Amino acid sequence: MKKKLIVGAMLMAGLTLGGMASETVVNAARTDMVDVSNHNGNMTTAEYVSMRNNYGVKAITAKISEGTYYQDSYAATNIANAQAAGLYINGYYFCRYTSVESAKQEAQFAVNTAKADGLPINAVLCADIEASQQRGLGTYVNSLAIEAMKQIVESAGYRFDVYSMSSWGDSIIPWKYMGWIANYPYNVTTDRYTKGHAWQWTDKQRLKDSYGNFDASQLYDNYYTGGLDKNAVISNADTHHVDTQHATNKPAINSNMTAESNASSNEDYAQNGTFTTNATLNIRTAPSTSTAVVGSYAPGESLTYDHVYIRGGYAWARYMSYSGQYHYVAMGRMGGEEYGTRRTSVSRTYTVHSGDTLSAIARRLGVSVSYLVSKNGINNANLIYVGETLSY
Repeated sequence: MKKKLIVGAMLMAGLTLGGMASETVVNAARTDMVDVSNHNGNMTTAEYVSMRNNYGVKAITAKISEGTYYQDSYAATNIANAQAAGLYINGYYFCRYTSVESAKQEAQFAVNTAKADGLPINAVLCADIEASQQRGLGTYVNSLAIEAMKQIVESAGYRFDVYSMSSWGDSIIPWKYMGWIANYPYNVTTDRYTKGHAWQWTDKQRLKDSYGNFDASQLYDNYYTGGLDKNAVISNADTHHVDTQHATNKPAINSNMTAESNASSNEDYAQNGTFTTNATLNIRTAPSTSTAVVGSYAPGESLTYDHVYIRGGYAWARYMSYSGQYHYVAMGRMGGEEYGTRRTSVSRTYTVHSGDTLSAIARRLGVSVSYLVSKNGINNANLIYVGETLSY
């Protein structure tokens, strides 16, 4: 984002353009989310894959617009390429409003631009409020503007959030609206602003396969990962310089841990995707190397999976075989070798609002009523409830 330095100098998170520095900073703030804009140009899928594998990046937030006059010409490409890398994608728009009415116009402009750029429904569309125009409005007008923008953004099917500087909290924008807080302290080994969704801790993050500086944020919940576990996008690459579990008080999964110690960190999560092998891999009846082998995949073959398990130091893909039985293939060792490449497709959800019908929801999401009925186990297509969450 377009930001001023907020607090003092910046401690780099142990990375240089040439590679990794000392491991003395393993408890530094995590690089869970990176935001990109026209300042970064067209980012390639390979660059996003590198962010994911080498820095533990889970989500990208792309600039969509500014005011009612600027559309980021790189947004569509960045959105598509980040999705292709299996990352969660969100958007933000830089505010220039000077009144509640102009705030509404900017939100509508951002919504229209986001849809044209391919930002998926249910992604976060965040209002970036930090310009001089909003500084002079005070908390009352800013609160009214935020409420108005929130309604427009959510009516379009996106989720809303507010980004701003920590120094603006309660002095210009009430804290209750600020879910993404920017503050760049010298010491980034202590978690800050943990009641928000995210803390942006630097605007000078260097990424070894990309040029220039990036804004990096640490996530505290799953808001910017579509409601799915932010720690579920687990790379098998060497990420020993990043403590990816620090804020959640879980042991890190990294290259310094043995398979046996990883075995105690069993996890599983719903994730749909395609895995393409680069080696001959056994097909097993359960996510364990001690279970029966029922076949194998040759290098270059692909499978479509619906769940991922972390067991015994391996990441396992689950899929339904033609026989109707679940089978499992190891996609790689946690913190070590990958046995192929995977491309994820993020599950999306929609929360039912007052006045919704299933047919209207289906039209908005671009799916059929029968699909929603089957996907969500709905017994009566004419009976849905306000607050109910539908997967699609």
